[in-house]
Amino acid sequence: MTQNQTETRPEISVGQAIGGALGQAQSVLAGLLVEKVEQAGIDRETYLALQRLGVLGDAPDRDAYVADLADWLDLDPGKAAALADGLVAAGLATAGQQRTVEVTGDGAGLRSKIAGSISAVTAPVYESLSASDVETTVRTLRYLTTGVRAVNSGAPSAPAAPSAPSGSAGPDDGSGARS
Repeated sequence: MTQNQTETRPEISVGQAIGGALGQAQSVLAGLLVEKVEQAGIDRETYLALQRLGVLGDAPDRDAYVADLADWLDLDPGKAAALADGLVAAGLATAGQQRTVEVTGDGAGLRSKIAGSISAVTAPVYESLSASDVETTVRTLRYLTTGVRAVNSGAPSAPAAPSAPSGSAGPDDGSGARS
């Protein structure tokens, strides 16, 4: 006689579920990023700094750029300033007039080359996601980032995530932008 037994697994907490899925995704995507930037002859932080430079219009005010790097890459301000200076020293950016940091042709070309090699792998996967799934994921990750930073720094904790109607997206920090 054959018995069908349902495999039981222990319940896991929300933190374990999110942490596990996020950790695995981060590991796979970071591994891809490291592989592609190493093939291009630079390191992860340099590439991410070039990406942030592009997001800021390729010629932001140096102080604003350094503050942005510190926030987005979770660096102390001194290390963020050194990263900005390193782009200039490597010829990937220049120290422009009016205390700006401006991407060079070499910097823009390198950024484009690396982004293209990453996109060759990720684009088909991203294209399969619905716009609402992307919106929910981004909003949730921003909420987690802001909330954990606030709690970890001893600042007043982020407001509780608003209740989402059944079947709708999850937590939202209300700002629509990354803090």
